[in-house]
Amino acid sequence: MVRTRIIPCLQLIDNSLVKAVQFKKYSYIGDPVNTLRIFNELEVDELCFLDIRATLEQRTPNFEILRQIAEECFMPLSYGGGVKDAATAKKILSIGFEKIVINTAAFYNPTLISDIAAHSGSQSIIGSIDVRKNLLGKYQLYSHDGTKKEKINPVEWAIRLQELGVGELLLTSMDKEGTWNGYDMNITQIISDAVTIPVIANGGAGNITHIEDVLQKAHASAAALGSMVVYQKEGMGVLVNFPDKRELDKLI
Repeated sequence: MVRTRIIPCLQLIDNSLVKAVQFKKYSYIGDPVNTLRIFNELEVDELCFLDIRATLEQRTPNFEILRQIAEECFMPLSYGGGVKDAATAKKILSIGFEKIVINTAAFYNPTLISDIAAHSGSQSIIGSIDVRKNLLGKYQLYSHDGTKKEKINPVEWAIRLQELGVGELLLTSMDKEGTWNGYDMNITQIISDAVTIPVIANGGAGNITHIEDVLQKAHASAAALGSMVVYQKEGMGVLVNFPDKRELDKLI
């Protein structure tokens, strides 16, 4: 049986690897190429790179660093950030990335998803959903690196992205991201149960139990890890690592 995917989700700002907490308080982690070399040795399932400021700063993807990453990486790669049109997506795929992560562009150019799907298939597109609770405890949808509130309900948007042709969803809890205190189980289960495509839970992982819970209790198809794989422990220094595969094998 194939083990459930556990995916390091790494944040870029242009050519630097960083880590945010709740979509702010960015800390420098290191060089992305050197970091992925370590993940090569750790034999992780796949890697996701997100240039978290590209859209806000109106930058195109840094193709040079993406080429370096693709040339060094031994596992499947996905990338998101600053992808506004199908030509940009196709260029990234041609470099050697297997999947494109689309967030903000989907709100303003939904045909982008169908254009990419027509060229490369739905399996090459990940629809990114960023959510946070308001003061009343209601989930709200955000774009532009969590700076712009969108009016559509997150569950409705997840269903819409599936209809548009994404192959899977990356669901990030802005409240939980970088906190080490576990995924948002509630919204993960709601969205996982509302769609038929895989949902990657993201934001909040701090230990193996958190991963197990989101997969088994919240019905996520895969788990993304951020702080857990770039720090020694909560509150400690940078150390690129990955959970013990013997522990992960128990999550099948």
